Amino acid sequence: MMYSEMSRADLQREKQILESKYNEYCSMGLALDISRGKPNSEQLDVSEGFSCLAMEKSLCMSGNMDCRNYGVLEGLPEVRAFYAELLGLNAEDVLIGGNSSLQLMFDTLMRALVFGFCDSPRPWVQEEKRKWICIVPGYDRHFRITEKLGFELLSVDMKEDGPDMDAVEALVKDPAVKGIWCVPKYSNPTGNTYSDEVVRRLAKMECAAPDFRIMWDNAYAVHDLFEKGDELADIFALAKEYGHENRVLYFASTSKITLPGAGIAMMAASAENRKQILPILGTQTIGYDKINQLRHLHFFGNAQRVHTHMMKLAVLIGQKFDKMLGALETLAPYGIAEWTKPKGGYFIALTVKTGSAKRVYDLMEKAGVVLTPAGATHPYGIDPSDSVLRLAPTYPSNEELQLACEVLAICIRLTAIETLLK
Repeated sequence: MMYSEMSRADLQREKQILESKYNEYCSMGLALDISRGKPNSEQLDVSEGFSCLAMEKSLCMSGNMDCRNYGVLEGLPEVRAFYAELLGLNAEDVLIGGNSSLQLMFDTLMRALVFGFCDSPRPWVQEEKRKWICIVPGYDRHFRITEKLGFELLSVDMKEDGPDMDAVEALVKDPAVKGIWCVPKYSNPTGNTYSDEVVRRLAKMECAAPDFRIMWDNAYAVHDLFEKGDELADIFALAKEYGHENRVLYFASTSKITLPGAGIAMMAASAENRKQILPILGTQTIGYDKINQLRHLHFFGNAQRVHTHMMKLAVLIGQKFDKMLGALETLAPYGIAEWTKPKGGYFIALTVKTGSAKRVYDLMEKAGVVLTPAGATHPYGIDPSDSVLRLAPTYPSNEELQLACEVLAICIRLTAIETLLK
């Protein structure tokens, strides 16, 4: 029976039963973590042999250039071509970085503050006001970058097909609005993918700021849980169609494809953007780790082998999504929560009763299960409705995850009853 239809006396009895079960979990001394989207050892083992691969092969590439030496600021041409094939990009647009796409994003906005972009009237630090659009629920580390760099963060709701474009199009009429964060495929944490129409509207919209930028973080581009995954429209092609090629800055990495600490990140940008970026980048570094680039090339070689690799990971990760979604389904009869059912990516977005997400988090923490903090899915760490939690099922073992999910279901039910009894 739905909790909202139960009498107060029945709710009190249910509360006592749940409190007894909850106390049993608290007495177990649990130390479980479903807070971040990390692969576990079993998933990392799918990349067995990757770490020492470069040393077993030729260390020369690109016309017999020794990859142990300095140079090749843009990245090895073969690796740029590999990424282009994988993501449907033009190889000349691709720049290869270090192991972190997040670092590339931070550096990109730092350059904008100090130097502006190729179409900026002035460096962004000289702007009287700087504002940034954040899709909610969204990725806390994105929000933290723009908050740290002094932008006012503007929340726009995520809909089933992507951001609320009516709201986005209204906000970009303000010249102080300089950009938007986007995780367009299997978005963090909702797991949905932007529709073709949403991507077109992002590429097409007229912005008051001439140097408006879309930070297109396609972190889960190949992270399908099924052979047939979601498809994402080509934002570069659409931006070119509308004369807005400079608007898009595209990011990705192999961090959750091979090894998180030893992936390779990339940024794709228009010719004008690259012309401005590269001289500045060349002042910062003589070149990124080409041995690691070479290692990826030897390990994969082409996009099809990446797909085969990701389907192996999908078996392992899919088991974890099934366990967590199964546990959430046990809540359906009570009418106390909603959750997303992604076809890929790393996360599930859980919506509980208004005003109760922090309480669920606190109960879970007391029971020894770590969640991403309530509010992390929103700018400044503040969820106005206090209702959204991000669930990350990938890291624990299947046995640990099953236990964490059982505790989660108890905490959600208990919190819902507490709310109804107030």
